[in-house]
Amino acid sequence: MVVPHHPTGARLARHRLADDLAGVVPPTLLADLIAVLAELVGNAVRHARPLPGGVVRVAWRLRPSADGPRIQLRVTDGGAGTGPRIRTASPDSADGRGLHIVAGLATRWGVERDGLGQRVWAEFDPAPAPRPDLVTAG
Repeated sequence: MVVPHHPTGARLARHRLADDLAGVVPPTLLADLIAVLAELVGNAVRHARPLPGGVVRVAWRLRPSADGPRIQLRVTDGGAGTGPRIRTASPDSADGRGLHIVAGLATRWGVERDGLGQRVWAEFDPAPAPRPDLVTAG
């Protein structure tokens, strides 16, 4: 999907992802996917140039596995002078925590560059199925 290179683009992407994956993935995973997608689109809008037409490209892919779907989110923009990187934010900083959120929720994430821009991706492995034969001590 293509969204505007504008803060409203993150809202549009979140709603479309929620509509497409509701009932397909567990609600807790969907919440993580929505949070990560919002961060990636927000970072593209805030820090990178748009693609031609003033847009950002957003995509997701589910790949079946024995444990459940593996999911990849991708956000493609026109690139920036420096690539995305995790920053250290002080407790008083208003921003600088987005990629910490992405790294904490996704199984892995990365950046791919080509002559047209960059693609930031995040992948989610399926959660292991609960084991009813195991008891969790509290």
